[in-house]
Amino acid sequence: MRSDPEERYAPEPATLPDPEPAAAGERGYEPLRPSWGLGAALRRLLAPAVALGVLVLKFGGLLLKLKVVTTGGSMLVSIAAYAWIWGLPFAVGFVLLIFVHELGHVLELRRQGVPASAPLFIPFLGAVIGMRQLPDDAWKEARVALAGPLLGSLGAAAVWIAGEASGSDFLLALAFVGFFLNLFNLIPVVPLDGGRAAAALHPAVWVLGLALIVALLLVRPNPILVVIAVLGGLEAWRRFRERKAAAGYYRLRPGQRLVVALAYLGLVAVLGLAVSATHVERSF
Repeated sequence: MRSDPEERYAPEPATLPDPEPAAAGERGYEPLRPSWGLGAALRRLLAPAVALGVLVLKFGGLLLKLKVVTTGGSMLVSIAAYAWIWGLPFAVGFVLLIFVHELGHVLELRRQGVPASAPLFIPFLGAVIGMRQLPDDAWKEARVALAGPLLGSLGAAAVWIAGEASGSDFLLALAFVGFFLNLFNLIPVVPLDGGRAAAALHPAVWVLGLALIVALLLVRPNPILVVIAVLGGLEAWRRFRERKAAAGYYRLRPGQRLVVALAYLGLVAVLGLAVSATHVERSF
């Protein structure tokens, strides 16, 4: 007979005696204990602020380069400044109308392939757009200059339509300010849009613009008019001195001058009528 195969059994593990509890600190660590007190609370409060400060120091320069940040931040500052005088609703509408105006310049500059920055708002002075270079000639400069009042007038017209439809004197007053803003910008003196457009007609038109600014300054003294008069005089003098070197810049075909003249005078006439139609005998 064949015997059954030998059975194998695994030995049972030896039972070890329980180790005695180690004294505190013998394992190399301490048990977690909640920390209380003023110092711990201050650390919890200050830690996020310190971390945020480090991020700002590290990436703040990058944030400032973002066009959305600079444009949005300067818009908020301008809104706060205007709200101090006219109230928040009117300030918001006024800054948005300025934005639409400046957007016209930006769109035309980029259509021409001229590098341009996003609008930077300056309280009580409007907004500015940085250009790395001027357009190729006075014809293109005039188109950039007139694009702002053209789109700005369309924005004010939209507010006017909304005001008429709703019967809101507030919107009518806002439309009036928008039309007046674009009309004022057409005064033929640099740095206003009218001065840049007048360069395509004849630089001598700047003399008329300077005379108009001085007349307004005498009738209604205003620091903004002083700034425009000084900048306009300096820019006119600079271009007059460089007239021979830049003669090609102002050389336009008769048809181009006619287009600029018709667009300029047409905008002045339409905006003058719009200002009169939207004038509301009430202050906001």
